[in-house]
Amino acid sequence: MLDILIRNGRIVDGSGRPAFPGDIAIEGGRLRQVGGRITAEARRVIDAGGRVVAPGFIDPHTHFDAQLLWDGQARPALEHGVTTVVHGNCSLSLAPLRTEHRPKLVGMFQQIEEMPDAAFDGAFEWTWESFGDYVEAMRGRLAVNVAPLAGHSPLRLWVLGEEAQGRAATASEIRAMQDLLRESLDAGAVGLSTSYVDVDENLFPVPSRFAHFEELDALCAVLSEYGRILQVVPEFYSTDITIARVDQLADLSRRHQIPTTFSPLFDSAAMPANVARVLERVGEQVQEGARVWPQVQTRPIDISFSFEQASLFFVGVPIWYMILRLPREQRQAAFRNEATRKSLIEAAEPGGVSPWGHLQVRHSADPNLIGRTLADLAGERDSSPAGVLIDLSLEEDFGIHFLSAQMGHEDPTRVGPALANDLVHIGASDAGAHIQSFATYGDTGYLFGKFVRDGGYLSLESAVRKVTAETADIWGLRDRGRLSPGLAADVVVFDPETIGRGEEVPVNDMPEQGMRYVRDAHGIHSVLVGGELGWSSDQGYTDARAGVLAVG
Repeated sequence: MLDILIRNGRIVDGSGRPAFPGDIAIEGGRLRQVGGRITAEARRVIDAGGRVVAPGFIDPHTHFDAQLLWDGQARPALEHGVTTVVHGNCSLSLAPLRTEHRPKLVGMFQQIEEMPDAAFDGAFEWTWESFGDYVEAMRGRLAVNVAPLAGHSPLRLWVLGEEAQGRAATASEIRAMQDLLRESLDAGAVGLSTSYVDVDENLFPVPSRFAHFEELDALCAVLSEYGRILQVVPEFYSTDITIARVDQLADLSRRHQIPTTFSPLFDSAAMPANVARVLERVGEQVQEGARVWPQVQTRPIDISFSFEQASLFFVGVPIWYMILRLPREQRQAAFRNEATRKSLIEAAEPGGVSPWGHLQVRHSADPNLIGRTLADLAGERDSSPAGVLIDLSLEEDFGIHFLSAQMGHEDPTRVGPALANDLVHIGASDAGAHIQSFATYGDTGYLFGKFVRDGGYLSLESAVRKVTAETADIWGLRDRGRLSPGLAADVVVFDPETIGRGEEVPVNDMPEQGMRYVRDAHGIHSVLVGGELGWSSDQGYTDARAGVLAVG
């Protein structure tokens, strides 16, 4: 008897070939038969009802490092059809990590990824230092598959200690980092991540930014031994520097015969030629034999924030950012102080010109304020946008939330063709991070809704291939990404006509987290991981824990 039989599906198998009708048989966590009419009995029958049946989606850029230790379902990823997540991006992973370096690394996660104290403080028990022991700490609780990266910054911290953020490594220290990376890869790391832009809780460059090329080259030599990937965060604010990083990645890829990927690659009104120029250079390097994959995310960034905690929205205005890092009572006192208020407004509105007038009220105790812009409210109050921002926050005891909408990816007529480009890797969701700011999730729904169904930039089959088989191939996940007999039974059933039509809803699902916004999983019917039902539209989350280490 079969474990699961999916009947009446429109099968899109991840290969890119046209969809075809049929059933799918699952037994022992594996795909036994794909297509045709299957009459065998099964313990569970799922009627797809003509919906699309596809391989589980793979999210290559997440920060679920801590969340997976207390939420093995990686909410809300699973309910959006994501069955495999890559975490440890941006030079940050929770292992390898000496006990004395925990506060330092947590500070980096909190600064770079905007994770609240509650994500670390008491949410799980620290039981590891090595990468292998970190993997063991996740085992048994996973409802999704994981492909963790080893972060370059903790490697440097382990070997150089406090000097990791002050100097280049010596030859012997580089060898020690190579050995540490080998241990991590042996334990299941899918590759190495590094960053050229991120800063710590003191706005000081993270350890990976102090590495000279010789160090990165030596670490890539280790990746070559395993055929594993290098992930990089480039200086995405500059097209010219990003192109220089493309050339560097291409050199490392050819020299060591490894795949490389960088994220994010943004479209923006400020740099309208950015995507085209970067992809042109990527194409040139690919023709020369390099494997360089730019990651383009599907949705624009909507940054939501309140004064309950510091937000990356203010990182470019240091006086605001530093005040928001103060304890709550000191924050409120600073905003009430007239001299400080004047300094804040002058810093935000140099020359009396405000760049914040477009900000909207997203959540308020007064429903009449929701959706109003600061510019509009400033006119009514005879104030300025920055002044209104301060006043409303104090009036509502920091409970009011604001929104800066549609940052990056402003023009879908540029983003759509980029996503369809064969050179582009769809990713950069940042799930698990920025949970109060912009990680509203729903990237897969946005892809199939905005760019497949509505825009027609990609066919259904091509879009499925990009977030399944193509991603699995890039990251070396050999058992995932396709509906083919013998492979792991990671499956998502969804309605292509309704996926992505959900609304963003406010949730508060972690103590002391505060409000965040998540797009509901509209159009997703069933999600299976390792042949077990992990989530369905009628049952919600189940108790299944069939997630595994996906590398190999």
